[in-house]
Order: sequence, then C-alpha cells, then structure tokens
Amino acid sequence: MTVSRFDSKSWLLFADPGLRFPYSAATPDVCPDALFVASDTFFDSRPVQFATLTARDRIPATYAIRDYVAAGGLMSYGTDLAEMFHQVGVYTGSILKGAKPTDLPVMQSTKFKFVINLQTSRALGIEVPSGLLSIADEVIE
Repeated sequence: MTVSRFDSKSWLLFADPGLRFPYSAATPDVCPDALFVASDTFFDSRPVQFATLTARDRIPATYAIRDYVAAGGLMSYGTDLAEMFHQVGVYTGSILKGAKPTDLPVMQSTKFKFVINLQTSRALGIEVPSGLLSIADEVIE
C-alpha cells in the first residue's frame, strides 16, 4: 500500500498488492486516528483483510460499501448497490430497445445506505450515539 500524507493524521492510501498497512499499533505516533476507505476495485475485493487489519491495530474505519461492515468494519455510507445495478439494467434495456447511449441522461445515485457494526464499536471502545443509530439503515449487532 502506498501512502501520501497530508499531515500526521491524514493519509491517502493507494492500492498495492502487498496490502500491508504502513503503520502499526506498536508505533502510535504514526498510526492514524481513523481511516476512510473509498471504493476501489482492489480494496473492495478485500473487505475481510481490511477489517482484520483495522481491528488488529484498533483503528476505527469507515467504508463506502456495506461488505466491509459485514466483515467487521465499523461503519459504511455509500451508494445502495442494488439500486445502482437496477439502474444499469434500465440503461441496458433502453439500449437494447434501440436508444442511443449518447441520448440517455447521466444518472447519479439518489439512494444511499448507512450501516453500523455495534460489535466492532464495542471492541474499539466507541459508544455510538443513539441519534446515529436511529438514522442508520442497518445496525449489525
């Protein structure tokens, strides 16, 4: 994993086949306070590895896809993938019926999912406020 540092606690991670975090709980002065993992093909194919590494180093992590939370990540907020795939089907159907792709409108996601893993929050010693739990689309106990 390649890292660009913005400051001592803000890092940008880039995909690297080794998937080793450039920090350790043993060196807290270079360990980030939290981690956000944006959607990326490389990262998205390894949710269990990310959940394991962040749990090992006790780093709260937020993701763009629910799969990470199901694997043990703290929380995710991102596009509802089922809705996104439905829209792909609608586009495909339109094209198969003769519509020109250039005539189809550009669509953006309008439905998002917020998922929290309470087991992970307890393991990290983080108390999730009830207000945050009330707006979550899914809470994993």
